[in-house]
Amino acid sequence: MKKSLMLRSTLPMDAPQALLIGRVWVEGSGPVLALVSAEEVFDLSSVAPTASQLLELHDVAQAVRAASASLPRLGSTAEVLANTAEDARDPGLPWLLAPCDLQALKAAGVTFVASMLERVIEEQARGDASKAEAVRKAVIGVMGDNLGSIKPGSAEAARLKEVLVAQGVWSQYLEVGIGPDAEIFTKSQPLSAVGTGAEVGIHPQSRWNNPEPEIVLAVNSRGEVRGAALGNDVNLRDFEGRSALLLGKAKDNNASCAIGPFIRLFDKHFDIDDVRRSDLNMTVVGPEGFEMEGGSSLRKISRDPLDLVAQAMGPNHQYPDGFMLFLGTMFAPTQDRHGPGQGFTHVVGDVVSVSTPQLGTLVNRVTTSDLAAPWTFGIAALMRSLARRGLL
Repeated sequence: MKKSLMLRSTLPMDAPQALLIGRVWVEGSGPVLALVSAEEVFDLSSVAPTASQLLELHDVAQAVRAASASLPRLGSTAEVLANTAEDARDPGLPWLLAPCDLQALKAAGVTFVASMLERVIEEQARGDASKAEAVRKAVIGVMGDNLGSIKPGSAEAARLKEVLVAQGVWSQYLEVGIGPDAEIFTKSQPLSAVGTGAEVGIHPQSRWNNPEPEIVLAVNSRGEVRGAALGNDVNLRDFEGRSALLLGKAKDNNASCAIGPFIRLFDKHFDIDDVRRSDLNMTVVGPEGFEMEGGSSLRKISRDPLDLVAQAMGPNHQYPDGFMLFLGTMFAPTQDRHGPGQGFTHVVGDVVSVSTPQLGTLVNRVTTSDLAAPWTFGIAALMRSLARRGLL
């Protein structure tokens, strides 16, 4: 995996003008909030002890820029990145972690027509990948595949629901895809996300699964979006296809949530409109030589990113430490890997890269959740670490 962590691709295309927030593991200190430039990594602890608290600042971009000239150096960006690959790491040297910490890890599902159709197919196939192609043809034959012009929650969507119910093909996924209420779920737990260079985990009993390349918004306790990162919302299609009540097991497993490589702060060079225009690219390279490319365009999202934030947080639900919100994906791989009609599923050793020019590249290798590095550093450990460093 070390060969995939290239400095040039990890950083945004316009890295010299990007404000990149990361977290770095430093032996003897623990996780350290960091400002990352194209050349150097700096300790940002004097500005805020955690990523969550940094995003609470009134003008976070200005605060970071004002402090940048006097921050202690942690190492060169190239050296830190070179030590980030989990399979080639010197534990005595710094490496990158996921850039978030105390924030809740939330996700919006079924926010693109393509993924909505695939969820209906999973449901109809009852999680059996061998039935997916036949079900796909039958579902599209009834529903069509041109639902992108329908605004969720609109009168037109309500009329379509009546028609589909009458035809016997209404689905819980169509309900959240074109109904008034978005699907917002808990992807994982605070501090459990893995960063670039780490292994991501799939449940060892899963036989039909896939990566989900997404943009992840960094939102503070006031509901203000302060930046964005890349994410891989690792998904088990067979578990969720068997029952939507298995969503937790399909989504929240050890190492199943990847975010990184950095949170890029919003400023005059990058804002929510850039997120709305983003095109994500994803590649999967397997140990047997299999290769797959795909992508996801935020231009085709059915709900605006800020609408999803408003549905996640409001008078009915608060997040005092903020939250990271996966925006969903239109990517639903159907490329046959193990035989005709079998579609795509991961194998151990796959290297997954998610990229977009303004956010860089997030790279992870696939293993099973029981073999991935166990999650042991939780909130109590973080509090002890901050107390030792005099930051509480």
